[in-house]
Amino acid sequence: MATSVRAERGGTPPPPAPPSPPASRGRRRRSGPGGWRSTLYRWDVKAIPYVFITPFFLTFAAFGLFPLIYTGWLSLNRVELGGTPEWKGLENYTDLATSEFFWNALLNTFTIGVISTVPQLLMALGLAHLLNYKLRGRGFFRVAILAPYATSIAAATLVFAQLFNTDYGMINGVLDWVGIGPIDWKNSKWPAQIAISVIVTWRWTGYNALIYLAAMQAVPQDLYEAASLDGASRWRQFISVTIPSIRPTIFFTIIVSTIGATQLFGEPMLFGGSVGISGGSGHQFQTLSLLMYEKGWITGALGSASAIAWVMLALLLLIGGIQALVSRRNRKKLGD
Repeated sequence: MATSVRAERGGTPPPPAPPSPPASRGRRRRSGPGGWRSTLYRWDVKAIPYVFITPFFLTFAAFGLFPLIYTGWLSLNRVELGGTPEWKGLENYTDLATSEFFWNALLNTFTIGVISTVPQLLMALGLAHLLNYKLRGRGFFRVAILAPYATSIAAATLVFAQLFNTDYGMINGVLDWVGIGPIDWKNSKWPAQIAISVIVTWRWTGYNALIYLAAMQAVPQDLYEAASLDGASRWRQFISVTIPSIRPTIFFTIIVSTIGATQLFGEPMLFGGSVGISGGSGHQFQTLSLLMYEKGWITGALGSASAIAWVMLALLLLIGGIQALVSRRNRKKLGD
């Protein structure tokens, strides 16, 4: 009606509306260069992180996951060096359960771990407590206590093997000077285990001391000042303030030292010399790692060696599970 009125008055009619573009043209526009760029950008953002972490997973699969699975498969077979695997199921594990050599190695691993871990961590706590105070040459002492950790296992063990030599070792010389007869450090069970524990303690005390020192320096000084105002001595501050504050770190070092003791190999092997693989003439200091090596590469029983490796893995998983349970319990206590 407005058009007719405008025509009667002499006006020009409005131009017709432009036709709407077909649906195919809209799709073509969305899939043009700009659309491809946005699609490639989205794929780039999503895929590039996986590309960056792919080398790690490939390396882990090749050198970690595949050997683990293959060792588990070998533990279910009877395998000799150069021979064909023969399926035996759980026979290798049942043989270990009835083997006196396995239980002897397990007991030796436990005893050496205890007599090396406990003194090691106690001395590390004491050294860290001393270094936590202002001392002259504190930086020098921090570097000096880490020097044993930087020493190779072979060099340290060979030196201590000479020190504990039964005939001309300095340790027996000092014991003879104070009136104690010579001790056969290699052929007796407890002396041999104590000597190996001394090597382990010497190498790892400084390392744990620096870990404790880092944890102690994170303790708020207000706690020490409050304890000092209450009349607490340095020993009381150490027991009531330092130890509770670094308890998670102490528990961490206990777990790590226990795992290291379970895998103990180099020190007893080099300390024993020609009979180091068997853990001495009477297997008096043979650990699980030494027994696994002897089974696999001396006697050639790869199936039994693989079974021992999986038993060690089960022990490490058990230790890790205990750590997780204790950590969760501590978090619950802190939350309450």
